[in-house]
Amino acid sequence: MKFNDLFVSREEMFSMGVEAISGQYYLAFPVSIGVVDYEEYYAIDQATFEWFEQDLQAALEFVTRARKRELDRLLIIQPGPNRGTAI
Repeated sequence: MKFNDLFVSREEMFSMGVEAISGQYYLAFPVSIGVVDYEEYYAIDQATFEWFEQDLQAALEFVTRARKRELDRLLIIQPGPNRGTAI
């Protein structure tokens, strides 16, 4: 998988983009398991991507829910048993 960020919010610590091979849009944010940091990628559709580009508050609401693990059904890559916590 090759994730290409098209939007990055350094302040809010999340990004959005398109996975190059599948064309799947995503929203991602960093997580940590202490010894290593990585990103969790959540599937969104193109309309949602475009909406979030125009409405940062809506994107932040999604990020908040995902950080609370309320949107795990949208994870593109399922985490292992030692799952990190949002940074």
